[in-house]
Amino acid sequence: MKVLHLDTNHSLLIKQLNALGYQNDEDYNSSKAEIEAKIAAYDGLIIRSRFAIDKQFLDAAKNLKFIGRVGAGLENIDCEEAENQDIYLISAPEGNRNAVGEHSLAMLLSLFNKLKKANQEVSEGKWLREDNRGIELDGKTVGIIGYGNMGKAFAKKLSGFEVDVLCYDLKPNVGDKNAEQVALDVLYQEADVISLHTPETLLTRNMINMEFINNFVKPFWFINTARGKSVVTKDLVSALKSGKILGAGLDVLEYEKASFEDMFTSTMPEPFQYLIKANNVILTPHVAGWTVESKEKLAQTIVDKIKEKFC
Repeated sequence: MKVLHLDTNHSLLIKQLNALGYQNDEDYNSSKAEIEAKIAAYDGLIIRSRFAIDKQFLDAAKNLKFIGRVGAGLENIDCEEAENQDIYLISAPEGNRNAVGEHSLAMLLSLFNKLKKANQEVSEGKWLREDNRGIELDGKTVGIIGYGNMGKAFAKKLSGFEVDVLCYDLKPNVGDKNAEQVALDVLYQEADVISLHTPETLLTRNMINMEFINNFVKPFWFINTARGKSVVTKDLVSALKSGKILGAGLDVLEYEKASFEDMFTSTMPEPFQYLIKANNVILTPHVAGWTVESKEKLAQTIVDKIKEKFC
């Protein structure tokens, strides 16, 4: 089979597919229209987030048997149309779930211990110990929304702390030894921390808005290593200003482009201007699952799933 690679990935992906007898072509620069014009010649497609795979593209891909996305989600692919055309879709959440779990924990502990503020002050010659007194995670209740690969990985990292971990998910019976599955109302009542681990869907887009935030009884800390468009940023900023949200760790932003490679191209939005200046906000550029180890594991997961289905 002929496979077209649209994004660079770990070298093992092409090397191992070559060993299986696949022909691997690479095109990292052509436009979507140029790729669309030649996609009919290929049986397989490997992509990260370069552009959306829509119905028009899939209609042109007359011989496509599979699409492998080297990442956790499939939101940049028209999954319903791919299924209609009997195209096998492969993602690799197993490959970067550990990285996401570690990053989520790192963000939370950094917020609790005021590391952003303290680092900046020391670099300016300020030695303000009392102003940088932190709080401990032990004794807190952590609520995880979305309890799939990423949510479970975060809960596992929390298992070494004296915390209560609750999870909410649309699927029943997903709780485990690391998290008790509860109704959303229970999170509203008990959570000190909310960590988001949901895919981007019609249900999750703009989910974290003022109505959602105001349902919580206690002020809470917020972590988002999932998808930026799940959060209404202006509402998040309002909650930070009022103290309803005590601090936020954001690896993803509403303003990201679909490719995840750029944040935005227009002028800097006003809510973002607040986020970058706030001492109780930590921002990273969509890298929670972006480690040296996960790069290899993501690629290996894609190869393994191709072998399982087609070899």
